[in-house]
Amino acid sequence: MNARGLLLAVLSSLTFGASGVLAKPVMGVGVTPVQVTSARICLAAVVLVGFVALLRPRALAFPRGSWGLVVGYGVFGVIGAPLLFFVSAARIPVGIAMLLEFTAPVLVALWVRFVRGVRLAAAVWAGIAVALVGLAVVGEVWSSVSLDLVGVLAGLGSAVCTAAYYLLGERAAGRHDPLGVLAAGMLVGAVVLAVVSPPWLLPMGRETEQGPVWVLLVTLALVATVVAYLAGIVSLKHLPSSAASVVGLLEPLVAAVLAWIVLGEALSAVQVVGAIVLLGGAAVVQMATSRTAPVVECLPTPG
Repeated sequence: MNARGLLLAVLSSLTFGASGVLAKPVMGVGVTPVQVTSARICLAAVVLVGFVALLRPRALAFPRGSWGLVVGYGVFGVIGAPLLFFVSAARIPVGIAMLLEFTAPVLVALWVRFVRGVRLAAAVWAGIAVALVGLAVVGEVWSSVSLDLVGVLAGLGSAVCTAAYYLLGERAAGRHDPLGVLAAGMLVGAVVLAVVSPPWLLPMGRETEQGPVWVLLVTLALVATVVAYLAGIVSLKHLPSSAASVVGLLEPLVAAVLAWIVLGEALSAVQVVGAIVLLGGAAVVQMATSRTAPVVECLPTPG
């Protein structure tokens, strides 16, 4: 396995995994998930578009017929996935919210089978079954009061948007430079969010137990977004998608550990077992699907 690619994939997972821990304290002092997402994406878009414009300006040139894909990518992947993840993380433990988002590979596999008509290996179906069992255990479905229903539904909604992000990103990146697709998608997301929730109106002066709001939001945008996306994209030049997707499973683990250390959100022993089962099933689905139809090859999970 290529050492550079492995290090970049690990860096991407570590930085993406920190997003929930950075955002939750901000939401705890009254900043809404929409406002957090707006600040994150708008700042990240400025940095990424500038970076790509300097490094590879031709990547930002898109034929007129391609903008539908880019807009869909921006709406689902850049806005929908992180926004719903933040809604989920505000209501349930960050680690569980991240695990719910990581059911996206299961949804991608189902899309590939039933919409594209691609026959999948038996291992994919086994992985889906295992992942769903793990999800049920993590959510402790036998106890109706264990998790906030809105938080769970938002987490699953984030998984739907992430699956759409994978599929749209695959089509867009197959026709264009992935860096250009990422920058353009970020720009679309930033424009929409700036209209809905202008980031310059955020209460940046508020304080959280983890630090000033503006420090956490800038760190979220630069480290858990710009660095995370760029490291993930570059890693795919050195690693096969199956290897990169398995390394990506570090992300919910990092999120759960950081949430425990920083926010005091500990999972129960049963939920830890369920998380291991869920991630194991997701790993099987990702590896088996990537050999059949490599839809996870485009970009890392936008948590």
